[in-house]
Amino acid sequence: MYIPEHNAVSDQALLHDLMRRFNFATFVTMHDGSHFATHLPFLVYPDRGDHGSLVGHMARANAQWKDFDQGVEALVIFQGPHTYISPSWYETQPSVPTWNYVVAHAYGVPQLIEDEARVWAILKELVAKHEEGFAKPWRMDNPDDYLRKMMRGIVAFEIPITRLEGKFKLSQNRSVRDQSRVVEALAHDPDPDAQRVMALMRALIPNER
Repeated sequence: MYIPEHNAVSDQALLHDLMRRFNFATFVTMHDGSHFATHLPFLVYPDRGDHGSLVGHMARANAQWKDFDQGVEALVIFQGPHTYISPSWYETQPSVPTWNYVVAHAYGVPQLIEDEARVWAILKELVAKHEEGFAKPWRMDNPDDYLRKMMRGIVAFEIPITRLEGKFKLSQNRSVRDQSRVVEALAHDPDPDAQRVMALMRALIPNER
């Protein structure tokens, strides 16, 4: 990933937080000599290894998992909030449009998880994570035979992260005045992503803290 110095983020705690909050990611591998991508939710374990670890699962009918035994590095792309930035918001002119966004790229070699008890626990944890905000969370309490039948249709895997890159493109190359004007403009945008980008920018701009 191309990362200008002023956009680089090396704070792993910050990147792990981004990955946990926006855990529906793009999983990219090589398959038959071409790039192959699947969109999956991941569990993020920051304390496993030097850079953390990812756990996910996919349909067994998806041929992507059959390439895992080749030991080739995979890429998982986590996309956080993003929004369009109009040049009309800048004090400094002439200017051009751009896009502000935050992303994390995690690299590692996928490893299959074949132990049934562990796969069961992974699925329960993933369900619990996404149900916890509901008034009446759904529990994974289906009959065991039904769950085992469904589990036979998936493949679980873990990716120990060997390399982690972060890029927060939040107008850091602009003057403090221009950054503040962008924050002010985004404050009037009802889009949730625009509001999230605004909050991230406010945390970076000295006079907005």
